[in-house]
Parts: sequence; structure tokens; C-alpha cells
Amino acid sequence: MDLLIIFTLVKGGIYALLAVGFSLIFGVARLINLAHTGFYMLAAYGVWYFASQVGLGTVESIIISVVAVTLLGVLSYRFVIDRIREHHAAVLLVTLGLAMAFEQFMTLFFSGNYETIPDYVSGFVQIAGIRVLNQYVLALSVVAVMIIVVMLFLTKTKLGTAIRATANDAEIASLMGISVPRTLMITMGIATALAAIAGVVMAPSVIISPALWSSPLVMMMVIVVLGGLGSIKGSIIGSFIIGFVETLVTITLPQGGYLKTTFILLVMVIVLLVRPGGLFGIMLEEERL
Repeated sequence: MDLLIIFTLVKGGIYALLAVGFSLIFGVARLINLAHTGFYMLAAYGVWYFASQVGLGTVESIIISVVAVTLLGVLSYRFVIDRIREHHAAVLLVTLGLAMAFEQFMTLFFSGNYETIPDYVSGFVQIAGIRVLNQYVLALSVVAVMIIVVMLFLTKTKLGTAIRATANDAEIASLMGISVPRTLMITMGIATALAAIAGVVMAPSVIISPALWSSPLVMMMVIVVLGGLGSIKGSIIGSFIIGFVETLVTITLPQGGYLKTTFILLVMVIVLLVRPGGLFGIMLEEERL
């Protein structure tokens, strides 16, 4: 039971960061960005490279990785995605191609070897009688802070209001003096930054490889469909539901690690049969974000 609680929170939290970023860019720009988890993979590689190969400190490696990957996400949007934004099928193909290109570049530069990095913090604490690694406490703390920051940003700042206005109706937002192209680019930057932060937070807990993006992409797609495309609240709740199902199957069933995706897809299908728009689909809300 202890492991179930801990890993549900950790996995659900990381999935939430990824899914919130994905839902944000979809809700504002109507983009299904399949390269989203590619930025997650690049950030994890960045921490490993700068810390293990270059010899920088952990904090410096994290900052450089998040900033560099966020900049790459903004440039990818500006020079590639934005040009085909109105063609949804093309966006799917191009963003999937970007993710695969990221994987190929990592394989080219680092030979596809499996890499690991040590925990950022060692030791453990007792929480309600449960022994929790400090690394997991750190990860959950970062997730909680980032989600709160994003929600406050969207609801309490002028730029957040512009993002929500663009999500509701880009044409009216433009008539109100909001620069829609600028808003979309900033939204892409925020979404990419969230993916990068998830990557650096999770880096000590995963095996870093060029294919690191593929499994989270499947989970994230399930989560955003389960929670309702474009719903940040649905993405957060859906993340912890999927985190719970994945952990439960992995812990309780023989060969659960191989069956988790099947059970997760089954949960999604059951929910969609009852609520085709997902748990918090945008057609059930007054606002998309």
C-alpha cells in the first residue's frame, strides 16, 4: 500500500506536468503536438550531459537544460509548426517527425546507450508512517509548485488573461488588441518549459535513452483524452487516475509492467463510453482553460 501511494503520486505528478502543457497548447492553438514528450526526453539528456560529461553542477545543468529545451520548443513552433498550424493532419505528422528526429539525433550523438544520473537529494523521510525517498519528495514538491504557478499565472496575470481569451476565441481576442501570434508562441514556450521541467525532475528516476519520449507520449495522450481535450483540470485529475492504474497493475499483477498499457487503455475506453467528451471535456465547461 505504501508503494502504491508513493508511486501513484510521483507518476501522476510527472504525467500532470506533461499533460497540462499539452492541454495548454491544444486549448489555445488547437495543436496536437506529438513532439511534446520529445522535449521531455531532451531535457533529461541535457541534465545527464551537462552534469556527467561537462562537469557542471546539478543546479546549473538543470537551468541550462530547461532554458535550452524551452528555446528549442519556441523555435520549433516559430519556424516549423506555425507555418502549418491550420492543417491539423500536417501538424500531427510534422510534430511526430520532430520527436523521431530528436530520437535519431540523440542516438547519433550518444550511441543510444542507456544512461543514469544519481538522485539530486539522498536519504528519506517518514511521512504518516510511510518511508519516502527525499528524491520523490523533491519531485512532488516541484510538481505541486509548478501546477500552482501555472494556475495562478492563467487566472491572475494580464498575459494569462490574454491566453485564456485567445483560447476562447482568437478572432475576438485579436479585435481586443491581443497579439494572437505572440500569445501562441508564449503558450508554446510555457508548454515546452513544463515538459522540460518534468524531464529534469524525473531524470534520476528513469533510464535515459533516445526512446524515452515514446512511452510518456502514449500515457499523455490517454490522460488528455480521459480528462477532456483542452481541460487543464481534467488533465491533472486524469494524470493521477492513470498513475494509480499503472502503479496498481505493475505492483499486483504478474508481468504487470507489460500489461499496464492495456489496462490504462481499457480505463480510457470505459470512461469514454460513459462520457464521450472525457471527464471534463471542453463542451461541458464555460471556458477551455
